[in-house]
Amino acid sequence: MQTLGWKEWGALPELGIDRIHMKVDTGAKTSCLHAFKLVPFERDGEAWLRVYLHPQQDSKQEHQFDVPVYEQRQVTDSGGHSEMRYVIRSRLVLGSFNEIIELTLTNRDTMKFRMLLGRQAMRHHFTVNPAAAHLLGEFPCE
Repeated sequence: MQTLGWKEWGALPELGIDRIHMKVDTGAKTSCLHAFKLVPFERDGEAWLRVYLHPQQDSKQEHQFDVPVYEQRQVTDSGGHSEMRYVIRSRLVLGSFNEIIELTLTNRDTMKFRMLLGRQAMRHHFTVNPAAAHLLGEFPCE
């Protein structure tokens, strides 16, 4: 089992994101990815999304990708606010971890981290040292 710090760098290569800073959040069930704009559309009779995000905090650089919708789910954030969110599935590279995880999509422009890593993705793979940071290094895909 790998040990994570309270914040880590990872990658979502299937989404074209080779480096994203994430907060390791044991209070969150599902992982969450920043998206400032979502455009639903249909492809071959299936529900898809065009997702727009700023992959790096404090940068207006835009990144977009198209992804199939896995489902929609009611999510309650740490402040008690409930919101219907799209859920997608994508490969996460984090240290030696390289597996498909679920991600909810919401606007995190006002948050420090563009991604939260939740318990479902960590279960059976990681332990967390809340006193440490970046235990897996700075460049996840190298």
